[in-house]
Amino acid sequence: MTTVTFHSADSRIDGFLVEGHSGYAEAGADIVCAAVSAAVGLTECTINEVLGLGAPVKAREADARISLKLPAGLSEENEYACQNLLTGMMVYLQAMGEEYPDNLIVLMDDDEA
Repeated sequence: MTTVTFHSADSRIDGFLVEGHSGYAEAGADIVCAAVSAAVGLTECTINEVLGLGAPVKAREADARISLKLPAGLSEENEYACQNLLTGMMVYLQAMGEEYPDNLIVLMDDDEA
């Protein structure tokens, strides 16, 4: 199962962690894995390549694990863009998790709790 955990602090999503294989199908034919990978790739690319924010990304292929953490002190414009990107990714993955509940779960880790 793939688990996606969105991290939040101070009323903002400040990053995510994706870990595990979905187990939907064999490598190369796993549509759940492909959809999650595409969502992560698009979000990371937009944050780091398009907006140029330099958000740290850590990936460990052996564990099927990738994480991204937004830098602190973003401009209001970049903060707004990143919150929309991360919220869109979360909503998309939650919908996928409802369609493939045995393969994908989306969690919110609220540091304020």
